[in-house]
Amino acid sequence: MPEVKKTIKKPKTNKKQTVKKQKTVKIKLIKSFYGRLPSHRLTVAGLGLKRINQTVELEDTKSIRGMINKVAYLLKVE
Repeated sequence: MPEVKKTIKKPKTNKKQTVKKQKTVKIKLIKSFYGRLPSHRLTVAGLGLKRINQTVELEDTKSIRGMINKVAYLLKVE
């Protein structure tokens, strides 16, 4: 008896998957956070800012917007 080979068909996948660009926000630390409330210091650190005139690009989400609003007097949003 001849052997019968069974082939398994793989589902076709779209190799060219498009990556959606996330909206981003550029944030620049303008004023020093020394002498500020401890929660404000932690918020600035949470945004990834360490020194004056440092710019960081972050995803534009509600949580990031809330952090920006909390310490808006220290930042410049570009």
